[in-house]
Amino acid sequence: MSILATPVAGGDNRRVPPRVSSPEFVGRAAELTVLSLVAEGHTNREIGASLFISEKTASVHVSRILAKLGVRSRVEAATTAHRLGLSAASAPRDRGSG
Repeated sequence: MSILATPVAGGDNRRVPPRVSSPEFVGRAAELTVLSLVAEGHTNREIGASLFISEKTASVHVSRILAKLGVRSRVEAATTAHRLGLSAASAPRDRGSG
C-alpha cells in the first residue's frame, strides 16, 4: 500500500501544520512527528530526547519512514515532508496583527 493517498477532490491545497496528519501521508502519529523533526534537521539523538524515547527507537522510526516514503536519505525524506506540508518550514506563518 502506498503512503501517498489520492489527492483531495477539488484540488484543495491547504497547508497542514507540523506534527499533524496529512491526507497524503498515511502514517502513525509518532511517524508524522518524527518525520517533522527529521525535516527540521534533528538527529536521532535529538529526536529521542525530544520525544522521550531512546536514540535506537528514533532510528527505527526514521528507517520505517524512509521505507514508507520510498526514499534513501533523510534529505529526501525532509524534501517530501516539506512538499506535503509536514514541517515547520512549510507551515504557514502567522504574520501577527502589526
